[in-house]
Amino acid sequence: MVFDVKRVKIFVTVPIEDVQKVRDAVCKAGAGEIGNYSYCTTSVKSIGTFLPNEKANPHIGTRGQLEFVEEEKLEFVCEVEKVKNVVAKLRESHPYEEPAIDIIPLIDEQCF
Repeated sequence: MVFDVKRVKIFVTVPIEDVQKVRDAVCKAGAGEIGNYSYCTTSVKSIGTFLPNEKANPHIGTRGQLEFVEEEKLEFVCEVEKVKNVVAKLRESHPYEEPAIDIIPLIDEQCF
């Protein structure tokens, strides 16, 4: 079976104090549009961990020390043709040196 993927879902973890800035950036770039609605996102609070090595320049924490950070996992849909720009705006607005970004292809329910 072959599917024509037109939309993706993007997930990214963000420190709680920066979630609205990232949400604004990706939605202004065209993400989060579903039908007649815009700014469609959801988030779940979580605890993120990371251990910056000696080459890292961490926004939060110290090199060589395991960090635990209250974050939100922000998720939203995006048209495939907008992904490159949306991810660029996400990276520009995100405080982390290396944000963890997941991009998942979505299958249109009309295919079944």
